[in-house]
Order: sequence, then C-alpha cells, then structure tokens
Amino acid sequence: MQAISLPSLAEIEAASRIVYREFQATPQYRWQLLGERLGAECWLKHENHTPVGAFKIRGGLAYFAQMAARGTLPAQVISATRGNHGQSIAWAARSHGVRCTIVVPHGNSVEKNMAMRSLGAELIEHGDDFQSAREHAIALAEQHGAHMVPSYHPDLVSGVSTYWWEFLRAVPHLQTVYVPIGLGSGACAAVAAKLALQHPVRIVGVISTGATTYRDSIAAGEVVEAVVSTEIADGMAVRRADPMALPVLRQHLDHLVAVSDDEVREAMRCLFTDTHNVAEGAGAAALAAALQERELIAGQTIGLALTGGNVDAAVFSQVLAG
Repeated sequence: MQAISLPSLAEIEAASRIVYREFQATPQYRWQLLGERLGAECWLKHENHTPVGAFKIRGGLAYFAQMAARGTLPAQVISATRGNHGQSIAWAARSHGVRCTIVVPHGNSVEKNMAMRSLGAELIEHGDDFQSAREHAIALAEQHGAHMVPSYHPDLVSGVSTYWWEFLRAVPHLQTVYVPIGLGSGACAAVAAKLALQHPVRIVGVISTGATTYRDSIAAGEVVEAVVSTEIADGMAVRRADPMALPVLRQHLDHLVAVSDDEVREAMRCLFTDTHNVAEGAGAAALAAALQERELIAGQTIGLALTGGNVDAAVFSQVLAG
C-alpha cells in the first residue's frame, strides 16, 4: 500500500479560498444537551449547513478548480454516488459549464436524486449498491470519452480538509473527534488538517456494522471487500475500501468504532431532540459512536462531524416515530 500525499497547510488554505467563493465557513456549536447526554464538552460541526446540506461540496469545488487551473476541464464528467458526492459534482460542474452525468444505485434516496437533477445532472440508475453504480459509471466514461470523477482523490481531500481546518482552529482544545467513513475522504481530510495544524487531537473513525470494508481492510493491511447491509447509513454503504485512503487511515486513526443501524437511528433522534438539526444516517454516525464510548470520553472535549442532513422526509418521520 502506498499512501497519497495529504494536502499541506498552504494547500488547505488555498482550497478554503475556493470554497468561500460559494459559502462561508460552517458553524460549530457547543450543545449543552448533547454534552449532558455524553458527560463531555460536546462540539458539533454543522456540515449540514452547506448549500447542498453536506460536506462533500467542498471537495467538488476544489476538484473542479484544480482542473480549471491546469487547463484540463472536460466537456463532460461522469461520477457515481449515493447522493452527497453527486450533488457536489453537479454543483461544481454547473459552475464551470460542464455537462454532468451521475450514476446511482436502484433504490437510492428519492430526495437526493431530486436534488442532483435540480443542479443540472443527468441521473442514471444502475445496480443494487454503490460499487455496482461506480463500475457502470467507469464504463460509461470510457464509452463516451467523458472524465470520470472518482469519489476519492487528493484534490477532493484538499477541499474537504477545509472543514476540519475550520473546526480545529475554532475549537483548539478538542481532544477527540469522531468522523464517519464512507469511501474515506472525510476521515483522510481530518488527518490532513490535524497534521497540517500539528494538532494533538485523536481521530476516531466510525463505520457501520453493515459496511465493514475499512475495519476488515485495516486489519488485513489490504483492501478486503465486505457485504453491505446497512439500511439507514447510505453515505457509509461502501463495499470496497479505497486503496489510497486505506494506508492513511490505517496509520493515523486512533481506532475504529462500528455502529449499528439502530444506534444510528437513536443518534438521529438525539440530534433532533437536543439540537433540532436533521441528520441523515451517516451524519448521525459520529454521535452514535460517541454514545457507545461515553465512558471513555467522560470529561473530555469532543468534536462530532454532522456530515450531512439529506434524509428523505418519509425515512426521517419513521426514525422519529421509533
């Protein structure tokens, strides 16, 4: 395994200037009720407050800005997603006048699909999970001579790192942070910001018990495919760990926590009760992990990434009803 080169402080700062052309830094708040629930000083980073309701937009903006700077903007891009990455790519493609096609698996979030179409993306449904959609997207890109935008890339990580750079500078006394892992850009971005700022914070990765490829791959030292069965945490429903992200996380994560769908649903309810913010499944996973480890973090200052709030209304109403 060979790790990618993570962005430097200067590169993260440059990416922040690109991001801030579209929106300002998202807030982070210390929520008292969450703190009482956890027995800790709890800060929540509100990436659900970006223009697409999730952190992914930062990566798309940085990725397209780098292509523009290199003079390599294509006429058409294709990518695969469960929703938030697709919104990011559609937003950035529209800003640069590039045609955009997004492949999603069958049964994907209805409202995420609507959002991607509203941003100008052509949507194609294929396969039963993200990996199948990704493989179809790669084939389509080759067939049509389009640029395939990956879900993990150094330029994406540079953009996503800006939210961790904001968080660690705004709350410099953070001791432990929890970050959900899908394909790895968010967790690797946390590592990048930690290293760039020389911050001592411990980074805990969060996976779903129904999507264990990163746990299995970290243990094996190589990519190990795992069956995906999570029904609520679609942003974490990845069958194959990314070979570039894996060595970064293997080296720099303090540890991993696996959370069940029931724990994620309970965390979604807690976030709404304590903060009146809506979290999608992956967006609540960090809190689910912290609740699981409440005895370990008692008295600490912890940070949770509310990575997105894009959950279908029908699904969220069922979650709230228990």
